[in-house]
Amino acid sequence: MRADRLVATLLFLQERGRVTVPEVAAELEVSERTARRDLEALAASGIPVYSQRGRGGGWSLVGGARTNLTGLTADEIRALFLVTGPLAATPELRTTLRKLVRALPPTLRAEAEAATRAKVVDATDWSRNAVTADAAHRSALQGAVVDGIRVRLGYAGVGKPAGERTVDPLGLVAKAGVDYLVAGTDKGLRTFRLSRVTSVRPTGEPVVRPPGFDLATAWRTLAGAFQEGMYAVTARARVHPGALALLQRLLGGRVRVGGALPDGWTEVWVDGPAAKALAAHLAGLGARVEVLEPPEVRQWLARLGAELTATYAADTGGPGPALHAPDAPYARDAPPAPDAPPVSSRR
Repeated sequence: MRADRLVATLLFLQERGRVTVPEVAAELEVSERTARRDLEALAASGIPVYSQRGRGGGWSLVGGARTNLTGLTADEIRALFLVTGPLAATPELRTTLRKLVRALPPTLRAEAEAATRAKVVDATDWSRNAVTADAAHRSALQGAVVDGIRVRLGYAGVGKPAGERTVDPLGLVAKAGVDYLVAGTDKGLRTFRLSRVTSVRPTGEPVVRPPGFDLATAWRTLAGAFQEGMYAVTARARVHPGALALLQRLLGGRVRVGGALPDGWTEVWVDGPAAKALAAHLAGLGARVEVLEPPEVRQWLARLGAELTATYAADTGGPGPALHAPDAPYARDAPPAPDAPPVSSRR
């Protein structure tokens, strides 16, 4: 790590112009003896560093010499520091950014520091649950990918207890704010959501990479399989005009809107990974949506309705009116339907 300290020392000199050994030691969190040795090493390596004894002395760069280690443009610097905001950065990344700031010309330094304060990354969802992996796990996986080291991965799948498996980390992918590990397993390439990783233990064994492996190509293949699973079942339905916008908000691109029906409702086609999962999503809209086909989705909706009636009818003294009858005002803040069961490619 001495090379890192020497670079940090040089950048510190560039920033301050003149420094003392105690100042370098405090900044780099090393002993004064180590700081003095590093300064002497810079001078011995040909860097124009000299020391001046006595009051007001210290170590300086000859003639205020500067070394530009970045070669970045103003736009590139702004983009880099916006992406790596302070709350998103690991301790290692924050140290790197601090060194980089010192390497920048003074005219660009203030803008870079302002960019780090222009973005906040909140790692929890609206239910206050963390949705990103522990920083230590993320750092360990990044190291395993770069170093090509096989790991024992602790992982908790949806509805499953955490277990361990040996995997070959091949790359990390970020999709819509969610991070995934692409890894080789005894069953072929798989994806693992980083927020479900419980532990990472390097084995010391080298990763076995598939011949001609390319991360972008592998991800497209894996994502395509998952996408196909999300469109395994299609239901044709009619939707009350007051519920169409919420249905589209809930299911996004899985809703295809048809034409208006004579009664003012709208014909739609809705895709899902399975009949049961699709019924679970649509059940939250009550009587505002009616599935016309296929029969499997209608049967699951009837089963869900019967279960809910059996559970809650006693509270009202009977079945009572529909929660969202077709002619009743629609509750815009109605809770969304439960999440669909995962498909196999999501593990």
